[in-house]
Amino acid sequence: MGSVVFPRRKTTDPIVFPFLRTSSAALNDLIDRTRMNKEKLLRVLDYPNIPLHNNDSERDIREYVKRRKISGSTRSVAGRQARDTFTSLKKTCRKLGVSFWKYLQDRVGNTGRIPALSAIIRERSRGAAFS
Repeated sequence: MGSVVFPRRKTTDPIVFPFLRTSSAALNDLIDRTRMNKEKLLRVLDYPNIPLHNNDSERDIREYVKRRKISGSTRSVAGRQARDTFTSLKKTCRKLGVSFWKYLQDRVGNTGRIPALSAIIRERSRGAAFS
């Protein structure tokens, strides 16, 4: 089922409370900055399917931060790159509903049964664009 898109106000529409002023200079500055950035702040209305928060991104790095606290970090740049690569692959597989271990076995065994993660993402984004 498609999402409902509400019409946005045009930038030429009058701003609500155009002469709103308070006794606080700091609050007046904040009101002015908000007015100046109105178009950017309302851009989210053009993309109702995008979340208004970054909780998923924060959750993605939580496992990495916990491991870093426990182990202290890696011993080399190559170790850090390997850890970061595998963590990224694991999280991407999880988000796509692909078994991480089966994906690794497919890549190491060169069987080609599981498509590249980029192909899965591309395919799903095409499907989402038309739904």
